[in-house]
Amino acid sequence: GFQCLVNLGLLPALNNRYDERCVALTYNDTGNFIDTWVTLKINAESPCVFTRGIHSIDLPVRHGEGKFIAAESDLSKLFRQNQVVLQYAGTDENQADGHCYPWNPNGSLGDIAGICDPTGRIFGLMPHPEAYNHFTNHPAWTRDKEALLREQKTLKTEEGKGIQFFRNAVNYLRENF
Repeated sequence: GFQCLVNLGLLPALNNRYDERCVALTYNDTGNFIDTWVTLKINAESPCVFTRGIHSIDLPVRHGEGKFIAAESDLSKLFRQNQVVLQYAGTDENQADGHCYPWNPNGSLGDIAGICDPTGRIFGLMPHPEAYNHFTNHPAWTRDKEALLREQKTLKTEEGKGIQFFRNAVNYLRENF
């Protein structure tokens, strides 16, 4: 998905050019396929409709070519225009600051995990929100459930946190079209 959007030039659409390829996704710095979970910091200033109301999230990544690269001038523009939606983060939910695996698992410049177009309606990301559709998809679910039981609390929902990306998209369409 993300690789296709980038290769077609639909992302990042700098200067509203939806036919110009100016960023790329290339081989991971590790040199191999990665299948793990990452913590992501979400840019609250981004126009992205998919991430509204979400501040951070854990999601799985599964790729061999997920390293985000771009010219320094294009990177600066993406950050200035708040088109950088997701950044890899450490366990404290702060940006990975260029630290490599496991925080930035592929070596992406600027710790970039996802970007959007200027409208916020086209969104590409390397992590997989669709793979976190149930709370038991998260690798720490048993520990989290046990902690709730000890505190005499129950799960608010069995829905995984990745579903919120899709719920936000549906809500945007209902409100605007």
